[in-house]
Amino acid sequence: MTLLINKLYQEHHLEKEEWIMLIRGQTPELSRYLFSLAREVRHRYYGHQVWVRGLIEFTNYCRNDCYYCGIRAGNRQAKRYRLTQEQILSCCRAGYQLGFRTFVLQGGEDLWFTDEKICQIVRSIKEEFPDCAVTLSIGERSRESYQAFFNAGADRYLLRHETFNAEHYSTLHPKNLTAAHRQECLFTLKDIGYQVGAGFMVGSPGQTPEYLAEDMLFLERLKPHMVGIGPFIPHHATPFADQSAGTLEETLFFLGLIRLLLPKVLLPATTALGTIAPDGREQGILAGANVIMPNLSPPDVRESYALYDNKLCTGAEAAEARKELEERMAAIGYQVVTTRGDSLM
Repeated sequence: MTLLINKLYQEHHLEKEEWIMLIRGQTPELSRYLFSLAREVRHRYYGHQVWVRGLIEFTNYCRNDCYYCGIRAGNRQAKRYRLTQEQILSCCRAGYQLGFRTFVLQGGEDLWFTDEKICQIVRSIKEEFPDCAVTLSIGERSRESYQAFFNAGADRYLLRHETFNAEHYSTLHPKNLTAAHRQECLFTLKDIGYQVGAGFMVGSPGQTPEYLAEDMLFLERLKPHMVGIGPFIPHHATPFADQSAGTLEETLFFLGLIRLLLPKVLLPATTALGTIAPDGREQGILAGANVIMPNLSPPDVRESYALYDNKLCTGAEAAEARKELEERMAAIGYQVVTTRGDSLM
């Protein structure tokens, strides 16, 4: 298996059968070897710096009914909220004072936020904070909508593809959502000029090594600027409430693999990693990640943006705990920086 790791390190490519073999052959020893190479590649391009993004979860309304998601339309238990433009700007002001120079506006597919409203919010942030990047993560929209957001000043767009395989995608989503359309949106975003983020869940129900191999081949073809992956964690008010969660070990393994596949990619150590293990994000950084996204949302709504159970909402997850985050990264030899941190892809 080390031969396959070495090939990936040198060529940034594997064939599908090689991916399947490597994924099936994961061991603790192989992971340690992978992480050593992933850190080497990460240090080559990004040094020992960790970029932080200020996450603003501005609405938990969603028109979709994805079977794994805690804010799915069918969850009648969810306590719904929407932030006003002034509340969003207030989050940005607090984050700016803390040194954040990227704001990530994430929400469900909430069509109350029309194109005009999103554009107005983006313009207002860029006018007040011209030295900051604005990232949107608001799901599938039309090309015209994406173009309007870009023209208003949005720099980046995060849209996890979740799983490349159409059959697997159909087991995770209702019939009105398709893998093909999701992927088309990602190529459209790249064509417009966004820095684009894709990604998938590790350990989602029904996932196989073959499906994961297809995810890696898709990432190679798309060449996104960012890749967000995290373990599947069940939510009690979804059809997958009784399914097993993805593991820390497997998620870290894929962080390392993605770092070798796309050496210059921006790779977050996600909140979900910190949820399944107290030092999950530190382990993510040591596996090749280089981004962390602390939460800038108002404290009274953080628990309501529950995509999965037991989501980390306090402590170092909160943007206010900046000093603790710096200390935790320093303890493993890394330095938190707050520049825009654009991708080198």
